[in-house]
Amino acid sequence: MVGRLDTGIDVLDRKLDGGLPPGCIVAYTADPASQSELLLYELTAARGTLYLSTERSDDAVRHAIEASPSSVGSPTVRHVTSDTPLEEATRLIGALPDGANLIIDTMDVLERCETDAYVTFLNELKTKMLETGSIAVLHCLKADDEPENRSRTYHAADAVFDLRTEIAGTELENHLTIPKFRGGSQPTDAIKLELTEEVAIDTSRDIA
Repeated sequence: MVGRLDTGIDVLDRKLDGGLPPGCIVAYTADPASQSELLLYELTAARGTLYLSTERSDDAVRHAIEASPSSVGSPTVRHVTSDTPLEEATRLIGALPDGANLIIDTMDVLERCETDAYVTFLNELKTKMLETGSIAVLHCLKADDEPENRSRTYHAADAVFDLRTEIAGTELENHLTIPKFRGGSQPTDAIKLELTEEVAIDTSRDIA
């Protein structure tokens, strides 16, 4: 579709009619014990990327990206370390160039901030994405004690990508669903992914 920005992950781009609309915010949910970061790393190959890490050090993230077996780019990695993470993240995002990717990994630290301040951050983030024609991917870890503001993240997001990792017999299976997509036709079927050397369709069994 004209005007879409490809993610660089073929299976996703096909399901999304060519990619994501410029200005799109994606909430990407996954279990902490999954290989969810592999998809984040592969996104960096599509275009210039600002990668904000709120938990792991910037050196740890750079090492993980460089060691990734999939095709990756050379993102700018910054560790959000301030006692005021929303303000620091806003400052870093302010330098985002046009047509870029923004990855925030993970959102938990920001989502535990005061609600009004967090909602303001989300609104300013959307404005910045629209101004620059960029894409933001917010990595949201699933947990029993999810941050109070997780629902605000879902509401602000234009799309929600939900990765589920399950054991089927003796095999580990990853299924990606897209329960929310404001940017066009919503894919209704789950995408069975192989998260090993690269993000690809798992063809070992029929997709159910």
